[in-house]
Amino acid sequence: MALVNAAEMLKKAKAGHYAVGQFNINNLEWTKAILLTAQELSSPVILGVSEGAGKYMTGFKTVAAMVKAMIEELNITVPVALHLDHGTYEGCYKCIKAGFSSIMFDGSHYPFEENLAKSQELVNVAHGLGLSIECEVGSIGGEEDGVVGMGECADPEECKIIADLGVDMLAAGIGNIHGKYPDNWQGLSFETLDAIQAKTGEMPLVLHGGTGIPADMIKKAISLGVSKINVNTECQLSFQEATRKYIEEGKDLQGKGFDPRKLLAPGFEAIKATVKEKMELFGSVGKA
Repeated sequence: MALVNAAEMLKKAKAGHYAVGQFNINNLEWTKAILLTAQELSSPVILGVSEGAGKYMTGFKTVAAMVKAMIEELNITVPVALHLDHGTYEGCYKCIKAGFSSIMFDGSHYPFEENLAKSQELVNVAHGLGLSIECEVGSIGGEEDGVVGMGECADPEECKIIADLGVDMLAAGIGNIHGKYPDNWQGLSFETLDAIQAKTGEMPLVLHGGTGIPADMIKKAISLGVSKINVNTECQLSFQEATRKYIEEGKDLQGKGFDPRKLLAPGFEAIKATVKEKMELFGSVGKA
Protein backbone atom coordinates (compact mmCIF):
# COMPACT_ATOMS: atom_id res chain seq x y z
CA MET A 1 0.00 0.00 0.00
CA ALA A 2 1.32 3.47 -0.89
CA LEU A 3 1.77 6.18 1.72
CA VAL A 4 -1.40 8.08 2.61
CA ASN A 5 -1.85 11.51 4.09
CA ALA A 6 -3.02 11.57 7.71
CA ALA A 7 -6.26 13.54 7.25
CA GLU A 8 -8.63 10.62 6.77
CA MET A 9 -7.22 8.42 9.55
CA LEU A 10 -7.42 11.33 12.01
CA LYS A 11 -10.99 12.27 11.06
CA LYS A 12 -11.96 8.64 11.72
CA ALA A 13 -10.07 8.68 15.03
CA LYS A 14 -11.79 11.89 16.15
CA ALA A 15 -15.22 10.48 15.26
CA GLY A 16 -14.42 7.12 16.89
CA HIS A 17 -12.91 8.62 20.08
CA TYR A 18 -9.50 7.00 19.75
CA ALA A 19 -6.08 8.32 18.75
CA VAL A 20 -3.55 7.36 16.09
CA GLY A 21 0.02 7.10 17.34
CA GLN A 22 2.83 9.00 15.68
CA PHE A 23 6.00 7.06 16.39
CA ASN A 24 9.23 8.78 15.45
CA ILE A 25 11.71 6.80 13.38
CA ASN A 26 15.47 7.03 13.85
CA ASN A 27 16.83 4.26 11.63
CA LEU A 28 15.90 1.04 9.79
CA GLU A 29 15.20 -0.94 12.99
CA TRP A 30 12.80 1.70 14.28
CA THR A 31 10.91 1.88 10.98
CA LYS A 32 10.63 -1.88 10.59
CA ALA A 33 9.52 -2.41 14.21
CA ILE A 34 6.77 0.21 13.98
CA LEU A 35 5.47 -0.91 10.58
CA LEU A 36 5.35 -4.60 11.57
CA THR A 37 3.54 -3.81 14.83
CA ALA A 38 0.97 -1.64 13.04
CA GLN A 39 0.35 -4.46 10.55
CA GLU A 40 0.08 -7.13 13.29
CA LEU A 41 -2.43 -5.01 15.24
CA SER A 42 -4.28 -3.75 12.15
CA SER A 43 -3.72 -0.16 13.26
CA PRO A 44 -3.20 2.98 11.19
CA VAL A 45 0.13 4.62 12.00
CA ILE A 46 2.05 7.85 11.46
CA LEU A 47 5.83 7.68 11.11
CA GLY A 48 7.31 10.90 12.46
CA VAL A 49 10.66 12.25 11.28
CA SER A 50 12.30 15.17 13.05
CA GLU A 51 14.70 17.34 11.06
CA GLY A 52 17.57 16.01 13.17
CA ALA A 53 16.63 12.38 12.50
CA GLY A 54 16.19 13.17 8.80
CA LYS A 55 19.70 14.61 8.70
CA TYR A 56 21.07 11.61 10.62
CA MET A 57 19.54 9.26 8.04
CA THR A 58 21.35 11.29 5.32
CA GLY A 59 18.32 13.31 4.22
CA PHE A 60 14.56 13.23 3.69
CA LYS A 61 14.84 11.58 0.25
CA THR A 62 16.62 8.59 1.80
CA VAL A 63 13.96 8.37 4.52
CA ALA A 64 11.04 8.51 2.06
CA ALA A 65 12.68 5.93 -0.24
CA MET A 66 13.38 3.56 2.68
CA VAL A 67 9.84 3.81 4.07
CA LYS A 68 8.16 3.33 0.68
CA ALA A 69 10.36 0.33 -0.15
CA MET A 70 9.81 -1.19 3.27
CA ILE A 71 6.01 -0.90 2.98
CA GLU A 72 6.26 -2.80 -0.31
CA GLU A 73 8.80 -5.42 0.82
CA LEU A 74 6.99 -6.16 4.11
CA ASN A 75 3.59 -6.13 2.39
CA ILE A 76 2.18 -3.52 4.77
CA THR A 77 -1.51 -2.95 4.04
CA VAL A 78 -2.53 -0.69 6.93
CA PRO A 79 -2.64 3.11 6.32
CA VAL A 80 0.81 4.66 6.87
CA ALA A 81 1.55 8.39 6.78
CA LEU A 82 5.13 9.71 6.62
CA HIS A 83 5.11 12.96 8.56
CA LEU A 84 7.66 15.69 9.22
CA ASP A 85 7.78 16.44 12.96
CA HIS A 86 8.30 20.03 14.17
CA GLY A 87 9.26 21.20 10.72
CA THR A 88 10.81 24.52 9.89
CA TYR A 89 9.46 26.51 6.96
CA GLU A 90 12.39 25.31 4.80
CA GLY A 91 12.14 21.75 6.13
CA CYS A 92 8.49 21.54 5.03
CA TYR A 93 9.45 22.30 1.43
CA LYS A 94 12.29 19.75 1.55
CA CYS A 95 9.87 17.01 2.73
CA ILE A 96 7.27 17.94 0.12
CA LYS A 97 9.99 17.53 -2.50
CA ALA A 98 11.27 14.27 -0.98
CA GLY A 99 7.90 12.52 -1.17
CA PHE A 100 6.50 12.73 2.37
CA SER A 101 2.72 12.37 2.62
CA SER A 102 2.29 14.76 5.54
CA ILE A 103 4.10 17.71 7.09
CA MET A 104 4.11 19.68 10.31
CA PHE A 105 4.97 23.34 10.31
CA ASP A 106 5.98 24.50 13.77
CA GLY A 107 5.70 28.26 13.68
CA SER A 108 4.96 28.52 17.41
CA HIS A 109 8.21 30.42 18.09
CA TYR A 110 7.31 33.16 15.58
CA PRO A 111 5.10 36.15 16.42
CA PHE A 112 1.51 34.95 15.85
CA GLU A 113 0.96 36.96 12.66
CA GLU A 114 4.04 35.40 11.06
CA ASN A 115 3.01 31.90 12.19
CA LEU A 116 -0.39 32.58 10.62
CA ALA A 117 0.99 33.82 7.28
CA LYS A 118 3.48 30.96 6.88
CA SER A 119 0.89 28.38 7.98
CA GLN A 120 -1.59 29.70 5.40
CA GLU A 121 1.00 29.45 2.62
CA LEU A 122 2.00 25.91 3.57
CA VAL A 123 -1.63 24.75 3.96
CA ASN A 124 -2.30 25.89 0.38
CA VAL A 125 0.84 24.18 -0.97
CA ALA A 126 0.28 20.92 0.97
CA HIS A 127 -3.39 20.63 0.05
CA GLY A 128 -2.60 21.44 -3.58
CA LEU A 129 -0.38 18.34 -3.61
CA GLY A 130 -2.68 16.09 -1.57
CA LEU A 131 -0.59 16.19 1.62
CA SER A 132 -1.92 16.65 5.14
CA ILE A 133 -0.54 19.41 7.36
CA GLU A 134 -0.23 19.97 11.10
CA CYS A 135 0.39 23.41 12.59
CA GLU A 136 1.21 24.47 16.14
CA VAL A 137 -0.01 27.12 18.56
CA GLY A 138 1.59 27.60 21.97
CA SER A 139 4.85 25.81 22.60
CA ILE A 140 5.52 22.24 23.66
CA GLY A 141 7.91 22.21 26.59
CA GLY A 142 11.40 20.77 26.50
CA GLU A 143 13.83 20.77 23.59
CA GLU A 144 13.38 19.30 20.12
CA ASP A 145 16.09 19.87 17.52
CA GLY A 146 17.27 23.09 19.15
CA VAL A 147 13.78 24.58 19.57
CA VAL A 148 13.24 25.08 23.31
CA GLY A 149 9.72 25.57 24.63
CA MET A 150 8.58 26.26 28.15
CA GLY A 151 5.30 24.40 27.71
CA GLU A 152 3.06 27.47 27.59
CA CYS A 153 -0.61 26.76 27.15
CA ALA A 154 -2.04 27.78 23.80
CA ASP A 155 -4.56 30.61 23.43
CA PRO A 156 -7.87 29.00 22.29
CA GLU A 157 -8.67 32.06 20.12
CA GLU A 158 -5.35 31.70 18.27
CA CYS A 159 -6.05 27.97 17.87
CA LYS A 160 -9.37 28.79 16.19
CA ILE A 161 -7.71 31.26 13.77
CA ILE A 162 -5.08 28.67 12.72
CA ALA A 163 -7.67 25.87 12.54
CA ASP A 164 -9.82 28.01 10.24
CA LEU A 165 -6.98 28.02 7.69
CA GLY A 166 -7.98 24.43 6.92
CA VAL A 167 -5.13 22.62 8.69
CA ASP A 168 -5.73 18.87 9.08
CA MET A 169 -4.51 18.63 12.67
CA LEU A 170 -3.55 21.12 15.33
CA ALA A 171 -0.82 20.80 17.96
CA ALA A 172 -1.69 23.03 20.90
CA GLY A 173 0.42 23.38 24.01
CA ILE A 174 -1.51 22.20 27.09
CA GLY A 175 1.39 21.84 29.53
CA ASN A 176 2.93 18.85 27.70
CA ILE A 177 6.69 18.56 27.18
CA HIS A 178 9.19 16.58 25.10
CA GLY A 179 11.46 14.06 26.80
CA LYS A 180 11.09 12.82 30.37
CA TYR A 181 8.65 14.70 32.59
CA PRO A 182 10.19 16.34 35.69
CA ASP A 183 8.97 15.36 39.18
CA ASN A 184 7.34 18.77 39.66
CA TRP A 185 5.31 18.60 36.42
CA GLN A 186 1.86 20.11 36.92
CA GLY A 187 0.08 17.71 34.54
CA LEU A 188 -1.95 18.48 31.44
CA SER A 189 -4.28 21.48 31.44
CA PHE A 190 -7.61 19.87 30.55
CA GLU A 191 -9.28 23.24 31.01
CA THR A 192 -7.18 24.61 28.12
CA LEU A 193 -7.81 21.49 26.02
CA ASP A 194 -11.56 21.74 26.61
CA ALA A 195 -11.57 25.43 25.61
CA ILE A 196 -9.55 24.67 22.44
CA GLN A 197 -11.87 21.81 21.48
CA ALA A 198 -14.90 24.11 21.98
CA LYS A 199 -13.36 26.63 19.55
CA THR A 200 -12.01 24.19 16.94
CA GLY A 201 -14.88 21.68 16.76
CA GLU A 202 -14.12 18.77 14.45
CA MET A 203 -10.41 19.57 14.17
CA PRO A 204 -8.25 16.57 15.26
CA LEU A 205 -5.97 17.79 18.06
CA VAL A 206 -2.42 16.56 18.58
CA LEU A 207 -0.72 15.72 21.86
CA HIS A 208 3.07 16.01 21.62
CA GLY A 209 5.34 14.61 24.31
CA GLY A 210 3.30 11.43 24.83
CA THR A 211 6.08 9.70 26.80
CA GLY A 212 5.47 9.56 30.52
CA ILE A 213 1.92 10.96 30.53
CA PRO A 214 -0.16 8.69 32.82
CA ALA A 215 -2.67 6.42 31.04
CA ASP A 216 -5.70 8.06 32.68
CA MET A 217 -4.58 11.49 31.42
CA ILE A 218 -4.08 10.07 27.90
CA LYS A 219 -7.61 8.63 27.95
CA LYS A 220 -9.08 11.90 29.19
CA ALA A 221 -7.18 13.85 26.49
CA ILE A 222 -8.62 11.51 23.82
CA SER A 223 -12.13 12.06 25.21
CA LEU A 224 -11.54 15.83 24.83
CA GLY A 225 -10.65 15.66 21.13
CA VAL A 226 -7.01 14.51 20.95
CA SER A 227 -6.77 12.24 17.88
CA LYS A 228 -2.98 12.00 17.39
CA ILE A 229 -0.41 11.28 20.08
CA ASN A 230 3.32 11.53 19.48
CA VAL A 231 5.74 9.04 21.04
CA ASN A 232 9.52 9.07 20.63
CA THR A 233 11.40 9.13 23.95
CA GLU A 234 9.64 6.02 25.28
CA CYS A 235 10.77 3.93 22.30
CA GLN A 236 14.30 5.29 22.72
CA LEU A 237 14.32 4.36 26.41
CA SER A 238 13.01 0.82 25.82
CA PHE A 239 15.55 0.33 23.00
CA GLN A 240 18.36 1.55 25.25
CA GLU A 241 17.33 -0.64 28.19
CA ALA A 242 17.10 -3.81 26.09
CA THR A 243 20.45 -3.10 24.40
CA ARG A 244 22.13 -2.36 27.73
CA LYS A 245 20.80 -5.62 29.21
CA TYR A 246 22.10 -7.63 26.22
CA ILE A 247 25.60 -6.13 26.60
CA GLU A 248 25.70 -6.29 30.40
CA GLU A 249 24.82 -9.98 30.23
CA GLY A 250 27.82 -10.43 27.91
CA LYS A 251 25.69 -11.79 25.07
CA ASP A 252 27.61 -9.67 22.57
CA LEU A 253 30.70 -11.72 23.45
CA GLN A 254 29.06 -15.11 22.97
CA GLY A 255 29.44 -16.72 19.53
CA LYS A 256 28.57 -14.11 16.94
CA GLY A 257 26.63 -11.98 19.41
CA PHE A 258 28.52 -8.94 18.17
CA ASP A 259 26.75 -9.18 14.78
CA PRO A 260 24.65 -5.98 14.60
CA ARG A 261 21.61 -8.02 13.60
CA LYS A 262 21.91 -9.88 16.91
CA LEU A 263 23.08 -6.90 18.94
CA LEU A 264 20.13 -4.75 17.84
CA ALA A 265 17.48 -7.50 17.99
CA PRO A 266 16.50 -7.07 21.68
CA GLY A 267 16.10 -3.30 21.16
CA PHE A 268 14.01 -3.94 18.05
CA GLU A 269 11.68 -6.24 20.02
CA ALA A 270 11.50 -3.67 22.83
CA ILE A 271 10.34 -0.98 20.38
CA LYS A 272 7.66 -3.36 19.06
CA ALA A 273 6.44 -4.02 22.61
CA THR A 274 6.30 -0.29 23.41
CA VAL A 275 4.42 0.53 20.19
CA LYS A 276 1.93 -2.30 20.88
CA GLU A 277 1.31 -1.02 24.41
CA LYS A 278 0.70 2.51 23.09
CA MET A 279 -1.60 1.44 20.24
CA GLU A 280 -3.69 -0.52 22.76
CA LEU A 281 -3.82 2.50 25.09
CA PHE A 282 -4.73 4.89 22.27
CA GLY A 283 -7.50 2.57 21.04
CA SER A 284 -6.27 2.32 17.42
CA VAL A 285 -5.98 -1.50 17.33
CA GLY A 286 -8.22 -3.00 14.64
CA LYS A 287 -9.05 0.42 13.19
CA ALA A 288 -7.03 0.13 9.95
